[in-house]
Amino acid sequence: MEFAIIDAIGPFFRDLDQRRINWSKIPFTHLATDGLECQRQWLRIQTDFETVVKRVAALGYNAITLDDVAHLSVDPWFEPEIRRRNTVFREEFRELFVIAKTHGLKVFITTDFLTTSPAVDARLATADVSARDWFRRVVESFLIDFPEVAGIVLRIGESDGNDVNDPLRSRLAVRTANDVRALLNHILPVFEKHQRRLIFRTWTVGAHLIGDLIWHRGRLAQALAGIYSPMLVISMKYGESDFFRYLPLNKHFFRLTLPTIVEFQARREYEGAGEYPSFVGWDVEQYARELQGATNLIGFSVWCQTGGWHGFRRLAFLQPDAFWIELNTIVIARIMLSGESAEQVITEISGQQHASDAIELLRLAEEMVRKILYIEDFAEQKLFFRRVRIPPLLHVFWDCIFFSDAPRKLLSHLVRDPERVLRDGESSFQSFPRMLELAARIGWPVDDIEFMRDTFAMLLLVRRYYFEPPDPQLESEILNAKAAYKQRWPRSQRQRYRLRTSFDHLNINALTLRWLFALLVRRKRGYRAVLDHFFTLRVLSWTWRLLRSRNEKALPKLARKTAMGVDALFR
Repeated sequence: MEFAIIDAIGPFFRDLDQRRINWSKIPFTHLATDGLECQRQWLRIQTDFETVVKRVAALGYNAITLDDVAHLSVDPWFEPEIRRRNTVFREEFRELFVIAKTHGLKVFITTDFLTTSPAVDARLATADVSARDWFRRVVESFLIDFPEVAGIVLRIGESDGNDVNDPLRSRLAVRTANDVRALLNHILPVFEKHQRRLIFRTWTVGAHLIGDLIWHRGRLAQALAGIYSPMLVISMKYGESDFFRYLPLNKHFFRLTLPTIVEFQARREYEGAGEYPSFVGWDVEQYARELQGATNLIGFSVWCQTGGWHGFRRLAFLQPDAFWIELNTIVIARIMLSGESAEQVITEISGQQHASDAIELLRLAEEMVRKILYIEDFAEQKLFFRRVRIPPLLHVFWDCIFFSDAPRKLLSHLVRDPERVLRDGESSFQSFPRMLELAARIGWPVDDIEFMRDTFAMLLLVRRYYFEPPDPQLESEILNAKAAYKQRWPRSQRQRYRLRTSFDHLNINALTLRWLFALLVRRKRGYRAVLDHFFTLRVLSWTWRLLRSRNEKALPKLARKTAMGVDALFR
């Protein structure tokens, strides 16, 4: 394959002192740009960076991604202080580029359309220059200044989160398929001129008309109509949503004539982020088998550090406790590059004498994730709200487990056989003693299995709360278990899940819930003529904007303040 790409942003998060971390981009505001601390910090980053690139190159990866064009630009429209800081970043990143080249790795730099500063926004509001024109100027200047960079990875469907306080912030500036096509036509000549690659990501979070680009056949076709360039590559996540289980392979891989890259995630942001085994080998093996029919696939991309808003802190290839992340990273590379099976890779890693134990352990761990972390009955359903495919995991998000009435009512409505859900979870949980035995015998991290056991015990309690009749005694049991969990896994020693408990009942009956669900949610990809095109896509959006302040106050902080916030769904 031409591309075997992996992100290399881990070194920038060393010693980041925050309770909850935004892992979507390098935390530039925490990077020093002068004084002794600057020298120490960047020396540490260089040392860590060399460790990372040396290890990933040995695994067969041939390219890395780093963030981002805006923070490496000294465009004259930026404020003097931004240009000063970016000048320091540029010099330090040049050193990293040299290190990457030494280990035979190409470098790609990410960018959002559009990342600006207050000064740039003011100029764009008054000058006779479009945002596309200014962006093209920044990109071309960047490619000229950094001939060692192989290309740029462009994201148009997600922007910086609400928690980002950097004066350089990205926002969604592409709203329609025509906007995508116009942007690509405008900037591709720059990449052709300088013979660099433009990797265009189809990932979106559901905002604006372009919000369904990741799964909507007509939208992607319209966005790419008439576009061809030897420098353009399309990059897509393997499924029609984020990095979740229970998702079929995205059919776009078989529809496009342009070269494509498939994206995987080794540090599973919704599945513990490496705190316990969340093995992806058999899923990747299945996707790889199906992708043999995708004649335009030229590579893959792995996110081994990037993704999510949570307190889990393991750094891939820099810390011994990142074992499970690195295991996924290795198995993805071997499957995609060599066509090995997941079991062959496990055997190579564990050694022949431990192979059967390792395979059994990872099979049991996968069953735990599928049967206890996810609620299989719900996860298998294909559901859409507005422009997004509803994630197959709702009651656990990043590092939060929700004991509350909203997911309780929703899941009670959707799950067809709650008794089986409870029974399957309890049955799977019985495998933990065997997993602990196997981990000890192989020499793999036993305490991670213990953490998984205690966390998944809380997940069984949340199932009981969702699917058993209301019971004050159960609520008391949950609170006692929560206290014991927090004592067993204190934040001072390691990161743990946050257990969000609120036993207040929503004032909504089953009949109303069924009516709302039929009105707002569909089970097919295609939009319904009246209910969606008129109501959920238009009227609901207008209503949300009119009542935005009231609606947002009623939402939990996680939905309002984390990532782009729930507001993005209604744009």
